[in-house]
Formats: sequence, structure tokens, C-alpha cells
Amino acid sequence: MSTIPVSKETKKRLESIKGNKAWDEFLNELANMALNEKRFKHRKRMQKLLEMEYDDTRVRKWAREY
Repeated sequence: MSTIPVSKETKKRLESIKGNKAWDEFLNELANMALNEKRFKHRKRMQKLLEMEYDDTRVRKWAREY
């Protein structure tokens, strides 16, 4: 076990969200939610990049045909 120093205000906010869960369980869930959100944002960005590249390729192919 270890301790993590946080301000009283932060601890109050976290306790109100935590409910009856153990701190370890709650913080693991919080970390997983943050990682999932980060992954979602990266996937969304990658999708945009892939779509841009596809559109660019389509335009180039069209230009070669005519």
C-alpha cells in the first residue's frame, strides 16, 4: 500500500464520486476511463487522417484518368 498526497478539496470531490467502492477499485476504474477516452480520441484522429488520405488518393486517380 502507498499514499498519494492530494488537497482536501480534491479528496472531497473524489469521495463524492467514489461512493462505497474501495479506493483501489475506484482509482483503477478512473484510470481505465481516462485511458479509454484517450484511445477514443486517438482513434477518431486516425480515422480523420485515413479519410483525408483516401480522399486525396481518389482525387489523384481522377486527375490521371482525365
